[in-house]
Amino acid sequence: MLRERFALSRLPEELRGFGDPRTALLGRPRVPAGARLAPAPERVHAFGHLGMRPTEAFLRRLCGYRATHGDVVRLRFGGITGHLISDPELVRVVLQERHRLYSKATRGILKLRLVLGLGLLTAEGESWLRNRRIAQPAFARRRLEGFAERMAAAGEAMVAGWRDGEVLDAHGEMNAVTLRIVSETMFGADLGHLAGEVAAAVSVVTNDVNQRMRSLVELPLAVPTPQNQRFTKAMDTLDRIVLGLIQERRREPPGTRDDLLAMLMEARDVDTGEGMSDTQLRDEVMTIFLAGHETTANALSWTLLLLSRHPESARRLREEVDAVLAGGRTPTHEDVAKLPYATRVVQESMRLYPPAWMVSRAPTRDDELGGYFIPKGSLIFVSPFVVHRHVDHWPDPERFDPDRFFPDAVAARHRMAYFPFGGGPRLCIGQGFAMMEAVLLLAIMVRGWRLDLRPGHTVPLEPLITLRPEGGLPMTAVRR
Repeated sequence: MLRERFALSRLPEELRGFGDPRTALLGRPRVPAGARLAPAPERVHAFGHLGMRPTEAFLRRLCGYRATHGDVVRLRFGGITGHLISDPELVRVVLQERHRLYSKATRGILKLRLVLGLGLLTAEGESWLRNRRIAQPAFARRRLEGFAERMAAAGEAMVAGWRDGEVLDAHGEMNAVTLRIVSETMFGADLGHLAGEVAAAVSVVTNDVNQRMRSLVELPLAVPTPQNQRFTKAMDTLDRIVLGLIQERRREPPGTRDDLLAMLMEARDVDTGEGMSDTQLRDEVMTIFLAGHETTANALSWTLLLLSRHPESARRLREEVDAVLAGGRTPTHEDVAKLPYATRVVQESMRLYPPAWMVSRAPTRDDELGGYFIPKGSLIFVSPFVVHRHVDHWPDPERFDPDRFFPDAVAARHRMAYFPFGGGPRLCIGQGFAMMEAVLLLAIMVRGWRLDLRPGHTVPLEPLITLRPEGGLPMTAVRR
């Protein structure tokens, strides 16, 4: 079965019109007479307000629209009507209070479903709720703490390969170490000699989906273009390896392993006692693999860039790490709580450069937000990149200041003024995993190294599925 048909067939019937790229969101939604429409800027491109593909200018334009037109802005691109929602309270309404009304079944999610199937990121309705209930215990704090040693070991192996004075692609290093971590925490030592094959396939799939997400027109996978053939081959490789490992695990007694795959396989729905099928396990593994490693890699890449630009913050961080890791020892999960400034540095980095920079939803019926009519058949855009720069909630928003995340400051803000991991019932299940990983890796790097951005090098933002530094991040490694 072609993957396009597979992805569409697994979408709930009532939502298929939103997910099918042949019919989704075409034409102008019906607007009742007298309905109050949100303000709309003058168009700047033939294709609408935002151009044909996301760029850094696209992101800055979104921030400008919010500043000049308010917290609900009506936009057009191609044949689609969208609304940019930037008031944290309205963000809460969309992601939490009325989350059943605002579906995830958008064109972008269909693209992701080609790879992720119906994992927690892409599923809807009862299938999502059931899998969330089953998977939640695997991500409990007490279970995640057991992964800290593997995270730290991967970080130590990474810095052991650095040489004083060498120029390295810090973004590439972060991608490699987080992929190693997600591989080892998911499968333990099972990947072995397959790790290189998996890494190569993940790279192909990630780059392909990013390209498809920004393309307005693409050929179906049935057309044997070089791109389609590379994608299909890489997906076949991942499916073969992942499903093979799942089937091998089925033959083992419960309790034999302590990795994420074992936890997911042993978890049961508290209401029915049922576990996940092989297909469901495959989807969750793919979701954690692809969504889990790249987001953390991007967060760390931006963190390293910001520290290179703000030496005083870097000094404070070094002092904290040196005090906690006296003698240059390897950090443990108990040390994460002793590194509050490191945690605030990562949080502030994700405020300025949230890896999940855009959340889109499709209203399944007409609604009203902020006093404006929101029609079925349109899209809702909720952008952490924009909301995290809202001057009503973040004074001097472009300034890097980790102390914005002191507990008292956090308590004084609307809780949806900052949402790098999403919000409401769909809050990222891996938030605790990602934060522990980021703080441990940052501490290991800072303990022995300083990474300086090459003089004169600019780092454009590349808003694809996640927010990447375009062209990598060339930095000079300086041993402390």
